[in-house]
Amino acid sequence: MTYLRTKLVRVLTAYFGADDRRIEHALRVLHHADRIVGDHPGCDPDVVIAAALLHDVGIKVSEDKHGHNTGSTQEQYGPPVAAELLGAISFPPQKIKVVTDIIGNHHSPSRFDYPELVVLKKADLIVNRDEKV
Repeated sequence: MTYLRTKLVRVLTAYFGADDRRIEHALRVLHHADRIVGDHPGCDPDVVIAAALLHDVGIKVSEDKHGHNTGSTQEQYGPPVAAELLGAISFPPQKIKVVTDIIGNHHSPSRFDYPELVVLKKADLIVNRDEKV
């Protein structure tokens, strides 16, 4: 897909608006995913990019509905939002399914055998650890 990163960064920034912290977090996760993806053969680069940039979109819905978010609510609310955002840029439907599975499982024990899920979990862990310092 041509210019996928650019399209997804536009979608991400439009979705989160002025929430620079969430946008920066997603960009940092993508940076680390790019760094470690080579250690995980069989990864679809489009899925890695989409999952890295959109993995936390459920936060906004959770905070709007409940006033807070948890890993569980991110996994609950994120997949439908990601599917809508990806559909808007004509991301392939079979890849949307994988990305939404990953987003719906990035805080829980792995229910899927996607190498892209492993990459996302590792990249998110690195960024979350750095942000807590």
